Amino acid sequence: MAAVHQKPLETGFAAKSEPSDILAGIDLTGKNAIVTGGYSGIGVETVRALKNAGAHVHVPARDVARARETLADILPPEQVSEMDLANIKTVNQFVEDFSSGHSWLDILITNAGVMACPEQRTAQGWEWQFGVNHVGHFVLGVGLMDLMAKANGARLVTLSSLAHRMSGIRFDDIHFTRDPYEKWTAYGQSKTAQSLFAIGVNARMQERGIEAFSVHPGGIFTPLQRHLPNQEMSALGWTDETGAPSERAAKLFKTPAQGATTSLWCATSPMLSGKGGVYCEDCDIATLVSDDDNGVSGVRGWAVDEGAADKLWDATERLLAKA
Repeated sequence: MAAVHQKPLETGFAAKSEPSDILAGIDLTGKNAIVTGGYSGIGVETVRALKNAGAHVHVPARDVARARETLADILPPEQVSEMDLANIKTVNQFVEDFSSGHSWLDILITNAGVMACPEQRTAQGWEWQFGVNHVGHFVLGVGLMDLMAKANGARLVTLSSLAHRMSGIRFDDIHFTRDPYEKWTAYGQSKTAQSLFAIGVNARMQERGIEAFSVHPGGIFTPLQRHLPNQEMSALGWTDETGAPSERAAKLFKTPAQGATTSLWCATSPMLSGKGGVYCEDCDIATLVSDDDNGVSGVRGWAVDEGAADKLWDATERLLAKA
């Protein structure tokens, strides 16, 4: 059970450990991996590190041309394929195509996401951040589970965030059809959903050899902030009035490579064997904190609640049944 294991291990790694530290001595030769969002921000560094460790890495991309250009020095073009998380038909097509060309899948990292964007709806009418960050990845992950069960100990890593603290799952109004849309609440809900999805997968698939973990990668300047004007980032304490990183951000924020390390650790570390479902940060299992905790580390209970994970799984299946 996730909550039982939600305690730091004192791994010896640090918030700003590098991918080479995490993967030292780990050989991924013969392993198949998929990284969504693998052509931007920490996704590129995740792909690079997995490839350098010997893995065969595939990147599904909404913008295939840009992805192939960005990854030209890392992956051959045939390892980048079309997929749009907001378009479930393309997600199902990617699953079908990948499954027809591969006999197993060892690592799935659901790294892609959108953050604090203006109100938008998917074709199904779902709130955009929940639809992209959670539902699209749910379809992808569930669709690939049989392939992952054929690997020798597969792992799913979902990208959650410290922003999970902004909202649990709004089960009575997930898509803001009743209440006015609030971008940060919507983002927080979608990041809680990513944590709960890991718990749901782990509970259903651990007997088939699949473990799942969620990750807060840390504060990093990446294209994820593209919807935020500098005035807002400055108010958050991330930048100064010129747009340069604030003194606080310069001290605390990670490089994109450092931001990839907790995902890499969760995908590969033997320290986590038997501890599936936990929420991790800074290359360790995070501390469980109270729901009114105002710190900048740790996970609130609603993001690792097994009952909420089951409820979200059922709610997502109902959404998809109507799609």
